[in-house]
Amino acid sequence: MKRRVVVTGLGALTPLGNSLHESWEAAIAGKSGIGLITKFDSTAFKTKIAGEIKNFDPLQYVSKQEARRYDNFLLYSIAASEMALADARLTIGSDISERTGVIIGSAIGGLATLEEEFKNLLDSGPRKISPFAVPAILANLASGQVSIRFGAKGPINCAVTACASGTSAIGDAYKTIAYSDADVMIAGGVEAAVTQLAVGGFGSMRALSVRNDDPQKASRPFDKDRDGFIIGEGSGIVILEELSFALNRGARIYAELAGYGCTSDAFHMAAPPPGHEGAARCMRVAIQDAGLNPEDIDYINAHGTSTPLNDLYETQAIKSLFGDHAKTLLVSSTKSMTGHMLGAAGGVEAIFAVKSLQESVIPPTINLDNPGEGCDLNYVPNTACRQAIHTAMSNTFGFGGVNAVLLFKKFNESQFHKA
Repeated sequence: MKRRVVVTGLGALTPLGNSLHESWEAAIAGKSGIGLITKFDSTAFKTKIAGEIKNFDPLQYVSKQEARRYDNFLLYSIAASEMALADARLTIGSDISERTGVIIGSAIGGLATLEEEFKNLLDSGPRKISPFAVPAILANLASGQVSIRFGAKGPINCAVTACASGTSAIGDAYKTIAYSDADVMIAGGVEAAVTQLAVGGFGSMRALSVRNDDPQKASRPFDKDRDGFIIGEGSGIVILEELSFALNRGARIYAELAGYGCTSDAFHMAAPPPGHEGAARCMRVAIQDAGLNPEDIDYINAHGTSTPLNDLYETQAIKSLFGDHAKTLLVSSTKSMTGHMLGAAGGVEAIFAVKSLQESVIPPTINLDNPGEGCDLNYVPNTACRQAIHTAMSNTFGFGGVNAVLLFKKFNESQFHKA
């Protein structure tokens, strides 16, 4: 029998703020976290803007020695995990350590360290490569470092599914608890890829916006003038617990994670197919997993990347699945404010979906001045919508044709006793 899974802790480090509170307040206020790139000299690059983490002090979370040795993606995941555990008021003692696991996804891992160490190799030879290089690069070391730091000895894994990595990680963690392999999971996504190789590489694909003269207006999902995504960085981590375990320890429950879907387009390495049947099918799988119907869904935190193809095809997928109900759905893209945080996107956007349920506020899609052709849903343009909702979905789609969807429900303890 599948066990029920609830969300009890949230930790966020985003271009909007260095905490859950700062990030959420900025999101519902419709603020942008996009600015000129400061992490490297972008003079030679077509795209000179990104969603960077600002004024982050790693020494709040790690030692000076660790801060020197760890790539930013490790520092971000440690910080967000510590915040999430503190929010959940959960200490991993010997009594629960073997039933507590970690799955943190990252699309690229320690890319900045890889670039730096490759330069050392070219400039000075192999003797100048740091012995800490490989552990700072490997994507699974986010899960590893968090497991070591907080004493989680249960299942450990790393989802590497491009832009769906954070969602895949949370979905896999949900299944780990639902099918009795753990009682608690630390799960989410992390990315620190505002680097020359990532910005240059995505730029060569013509995937990035070049609206450099107006950074805060550059990410504009579903708008007719959208011209590509804005790369972002950060981490979003959730604490998941089996329902009875959470209730027995008196945990505050934000929401229930009721469904997860994962499908493949089997179409193209980077582009979605017209109509995005795989995305529609993925949403349907998540809804069925939750034991719900399409008309039960109130809000979708969309993948909404601000690219011409994704925004149109995601809209088509939503209309295909939901039919007439699509007209009453609330749909918004918080990437309009954070940029596209790649592997971290699913973690942060899951958190925003949960907060929407908890606070009855839907964050807006900012910079949506004139909807693009075929983009005709209620995208909550420019101003947050205050409305009570009972269900929220979070969509993420990645290179390689990966589609991943999470479905959260408002938790009512009285319903638990009837279940």
